Amino acid sequence: MKLQTSQRKKFRVSNKLKKVSPVGRFRLSIFRSSKNISAQIIDDKKNITLLSASSVEKDLKTSKTNKSEVSKIVAERLAKKAQDKKITKIYFDRGIYKYHGRIKVFAETLRKNGMEF
Repeated sequence: MKLQTSQRKKFRVSNKLKKVSPVGRFRLSIFRSSKNISAQIIDDKKNITLLSASSVEKDLKTSKTNKSEVSKIVAERLAKKAQDKKITKIYFDRGIYKYHGRIKVFAETLRKNGMEF
C-alpha cells in the first residue's frame, strides 16, 4: 500500500524519535488543524498517552483570540500539567509540520515554562 506524502513525513519524523528516545524522556506529539491545536505527551515504551492539552476544551473554545495566542495558552497548560507530573525532559515531535508559525510559538512557550528538548 502506497502512503501519502503527509503520512510518510509523519512516520519519518516520529520513527527517528522513537528509535533514539532513552528511558527518561517522553515524546511530545503535536496536531494542528486550520483552527485548533492539540498536543500529547506519549510514553513510547509503554505505548500510552500521559498528558494532553487541546484548544477544543470548553473554556478555551469561547475565547476570541488569534491562533498563535491559542497556541501559547495550550502550551502553558501542557507545561503546567507536565510539571505536576514531574516531567521536564521531552522530545519534540513536530510531525508533518515545519518548525514555523504556531508550532514555533508552541515550542518556545514550552521552553519558557521549564520544558527541556
